[in-house]
Amino acid sequence: MTTARQPHSPLADLDSLTSQHRKAIGQLREFARDVIAPTATRRDGAPLGTVEWDLVEEAQALGGLRMGLPEALGGLGFTAEGLGYTLEEFAAADPGFALILGATGLFQTPVMLSNDDRLTSEYLLPFLGDQPILGCNAVAEELNGTDLVLATNAEHAVDMTTAVPDGDVYRLTGKKKYITNAPVARYATVMANIEGNPGSTGLTCFVVDLQWAGVERGTTHDKLGYRTAPAGELIFNNVEVPAENIIGGPSGGWDLNTTIGNITRVTCAAIATGIARHSLDHALAWATSRRQGGKFLFEHQMSARKIADMAASVEASRALWTKAARLVDNSLPVPEFEPAIAKMVADKAAIDNANAAMSLIGAQAFQRDDEMERIMRDSFGPRIYEGSPEALAMTITAHLCK
Repeated sequence: MTTARQPHSPLADLDSLTSQHRKAIGQLREFARDVIAPTATRRDGAPLGTVEWDLVEEAQALGGLRMGLPEALGGLGFTAEGLGYTLEEFAAADPGFALILGATGLFQTPVMLSNDDRLTSEYLLPFLGDQPILGCNAVAEELNGTDLVLATNAEHAVDMTTAVPDGDVYRLTGKKKYITNAPVARYATVMANIEGNPGSTGLTCFVVDLQWAGVERGTTHDKLGYRTAPAGELIFNNVEVPAENIIGGPSGGWDLNTTIGNITRVTCAAIATGIARHSLDHALAWATSRRQGGKFLFEHQMSARKIADMAASVEASRALWTKAARLVDNSLPVPEFEPAIAKMVADKAAIDNANAAMSLIGAQAFQRDDEMERIMRDSFGPRIYEGSPEALAMTITAHLCK
């Protein structure tokens, strides 16, 4: 089955962005639609941990690995809204490829927030070169889920990656898990707990070159979906990190992590919206070509209702993430409520639309050679990272009950 040509792209609604940004987003969209989408199934079935570096290099040439970097530095200078539109386009083509780009941006964000000229020069300028390099943000651990994203849980974290002060350096020891880009990234921002602080109450952000002595790449995870983006473990064996590589000061990781999470939930919601949109487009391609009872499927009332609900989910999700993005772009401090709401709704839309498309298409969608099988697996990814529905609910409810 041939997927429809993504008629529900939001690119006609970019009046809030500069003409330069609209042009750059349009070029990245064309690359996602014409190059990434047709080859997504191939990458999904590639050997574990494989990255198609030639395509990453093409994305780099269009600015895909420097989208959020300031224009003065040589980046594209995208706002959160611009990043959202771009990542929605890539997610509608291949969410795993969107994550490769997004995880690199997730490394870059705290370095930019540091306002440190040395860190900027050493760890951001390399992303402006011709050869692509990737970054990652190492927060998650096997035994610590919400204990690393909810400050009220901090004292309950166990077996945390630990930072031991030693003169002008800190020594990092521990293991990070479920880290997107970990098997292939050059740089990482690493959240570690300074020794002597209970649980994760001494959470601190360190910038680490993953080629330093003592860094080990652990297991590459065999994920259900998002297989284009390798994820795995990072193991730190007494890794020596200069104290000047701390962002936000010692024990400043909680505030930094909260800010980054609120920013990132916007782009995560955009990715989920892209997945929901992909399901809608796939269902439309079937419903406008398949006949039953002498009529196209979309002409049957039950099918029409499914398609309408899917379309409403896409539009609602986009409206919420764009609203949240504009607040992030224009508010200090960065808001918590709107990004959390946007992500919760979009994450559900991704799964619900995949389920509806599977039901509408029927037996054909249940075949491994149909694109719907991959979309269904990818649809469950957004609800896991950057806040599960349960964690988001606690943020949302706390805001409402203040």
